[in-house]
Amino acid sequence: MVNETTKRLIARVKQIRLAKGLTQEQFAERADLDPKYYQHAEASRKLNPGMETLLKLAKGCDLKLCELLNFDGEPSVLTESKATSAAKTPPAKRARKSPKRPSSA
Repeated sequence: MVNETTKRLIARVKQIRLAKGLTQEQFAERADLDPKYYQHAEASRKLNPGMETLLKLAKGCDLKLCELLNFDGEPSVLTESKATSAAKTPPAKRARKSPKRPSSA
């Protein structure tokens, strides 16, 4: 059985993985983890991470381990992702004004 802290950790890692646009396999490769192990971990079927695994998860997230384990705030990776997506969102279109025609008076 997976404890609550581990569930929160895996949910956080998954959130970061999705924000980076990575598949489970791509993330596992970046983290130097076996893809099947990571898939089972994300599905909460198997995970009791040791220090080496925690360090690999942090590496896959581009975070220091202390940043990954700090549940009090959002990791910088997520805040950067939100800022980037907000910058890419096009501004609302304004109604086009029809050009003024010269009066024929």
